[in-house]
Amino acid sequence: MSRPVLEIRNLSVPLPRGADRGYAIEDLSLTVAPGEIVCVVGESGSGKSVTAGAVMGLLPPVLKPSAGQILLEGEDLLKAGPARMRRLRGGRMAMVFQEPMTALNPALRVGDQVAEMLEAHAGRLGRGARRDKVRQLLADVHLPNPESLARAYPHQLSGGQRQRVMIAMALANDPALIIADEPTTALDVTTQAQILKLMRELQARREAGILFITHDFGVVSEIADRVVVMRTGRLVEEGPAESVLCRPQDPYTRMLIAAVPRAEPPPPRARPSLVSPVLATRDLTKNYGGRGLFGGGRPVQALDGISIALQPGETLGIVGESGSGKSTLARCIARFVDPTAGHVRIGGDDIALLPARALHPYRRRIQVIFQDPYRSLNPRRTVGQSIVEGPMNYGLSREAATARAKNLIALVGLDAGALARYPHAFSGGQRQRIAIARALAMEPDVLIADEAVSALDVSVQRQVLELLEAIRERLNLAILFITHDLRVAARLCDRLIVMLDGRIVEEGATAALFADPKHAYTRALFAAAPVMKAPPVEAVP
Repeated sequence: MSRPVLEIRNLSVPLPRGADRGYAIEDLSLTVAPGEIVCVVGESGSGKSVTAGAVMGLLPPVLKPSAGQILLEGEDLLKAGPARMRRLRGGRMAMVFQEPMTALNPALRVGDQVAEMLEAHAGRLGRGARRDKVRQLLADVHLPNPESLARAYPHQLSGGQRQRVMIAMALANDPALIIADEPTTALDVTTQAQILKLMRELQARREAGILFITHDFGVVSEIADRVVVMRTGRLVEEGPAESVLCRPQDPYTRMLIAAVPRAEPPPPRARPSLVSPVLATRDLTKNYGGRGLFGGGRPVQALDGISIALQPGETLGIVGESGSGKSTLARCIARFVDPTAGHVRIGGDDIALLPARALHPYRRRIQVIFQDPYRSLNPRRTVGQSIVEGPMNYGLSREAATARAKNLIALVGLDAGALARYPHAFSGGQRQRIAIARALAMEPDVLIADEAVSALDVSVQRQVLELLEAIRERLNLAILFITHDLRVAARLCDRLIVMLDGRIVEEGATAALFADPKHAYTRALFAAAPVMKAPPVEAVP
């Protein structure tokens, strides 16, 4: 049996004094063999990313391993000095990060960034040889036209292309170990499927060991050879993927798997009674480009004649790949951007082309929950200040706004003490609950959730979806739910609209559309969605 590429033995990483527990990682042991994909799963705070940072030697100074060994091809990385670690990073081990746009240098061409990896670790290569190697690496990750793409800047590439560039950089020096930290979380289902297929292909071709960190059990089911489950810094279960997914032993693993949305036709939902739509668009169009300082550019039609209607108490899902126009539709409806043409009716009022000064009465009626609650909440304001600010701007007294905030914070499952704390004191799921409370404080007619659960762990995601469902039932609220995850759409939405290149290509009741998609693009989306290849598991009470 070959020696493991990576062997972690009894690793412990203490947390600073005053933290909610003693260790970020406690007595952790795991291995990755050559040619093996080991998926590490667990909720936020389980220690997954700290494990990756410890292996790469990228932990902040306050997190310093206190016990154990990290062996890369038999060499203990905890005994390696800074110079040796610089040689190993990018040489014998490499990392693919979650968000390539922040990991890539926006001021450098992508080909030059790949070449930097070669210059740092394969200095004997001449300029021509490096250029040929860069072109070959970009071709290996199936990027089109490698010669011209190497001259592009990161902002000129799609999310999937940027992630392929990151993978090319990781592969540049034929590492023995690749660590992938949530590399598909921000990608739509078709791009995610392509990246997962690429990871499998490269692993088989290059025999590298891959430590794949994720919270998505659909991804685990697609690519894992073995699974390691972590909770609050400790390993609670490990084993072959088929065994862990189909016959989980630990109650925590069972809870995580039970929380995974299933990509299967949901039971038909009772439709809300048909009344006048609370929100309707007709022939909504949005063009970008073609004007401006430099002028003459070819316009891009982001929305092309979109017509939708949303009833009170209904959840309408908008699905499609990145660039399909989902978020542009939301921004036009909320009037964060101005439509080029068409109509947006709230009740009987058309707000599509109203000037900004006339929009104030309508801002309250449409509220948005964004993907990243930490960025949408003001870090310098307490939770209570963030919730009462909007109602007070619309004339509610401080006393009445504070009373409403207390009721809403209880409605979203947090205690009243949360109102006096700041956003950084909460987990991602708690921050999203706060964002929901802030939106509801305006007593809106329409709630727009724009990828509101895509970055959350499966267990937290399930809690937020159940919360949205309960709020919809209790308040008879209309929800426009934008997502690239068809499993999440199945869980929550009454109807679905499928968008491609700014157009609606299919729409219908969720159960009917899942059972018999008509359009080839819809069928492709369903085929690309990662599916749990395991029977449903009941959580242990």
